[in-house]
Amino acid sequence: QLQASGGGLVQAGGTLRLSCAASGRTFSSYVMGWFRQAPGKEREFVAAIGRSLSSTYYADSVKGRFTISRDNAKNTVYLQMNSLKHEDTAVYYCAAGTQDGSTWSSTYNYWGQGTQVTVSS
Repeated sequence: QLQASGGGLVQAGGTLRLSCAASGRTFSSYVMGWFRQAPGKEREFVAAIGRSLSSTYYADSVKGRFTISRDNAKNTVYLQMNSLKHEDTAVYYCAAGTQDGSTWSSTYNYWGQGTQVTVSS
């Protein structure tokens, strides 16, 4: 089970840090990803981190602004979001999968409930 938190309302240029806490004892064996879905749009890949903490992947739209990290001791994955833009407004979902580097939502087996991020312009 995945529980996402940390969303909220922020002005453009601001920062937010999302967290996703996982239950269970196999967290470190999963690739973790963040996706987002804006109203009227399809869910899109944001970032992913492999089992090895050194392998991270980002969508071009967030590269250089967002940072994904994980703490396997706390069963938690984070998404640090800096320099937020209005177009980052969406519901953000964390997900767990087994394919390292995958940007396809269909390859992620478990999903959190989503947390709303709203960036005012």
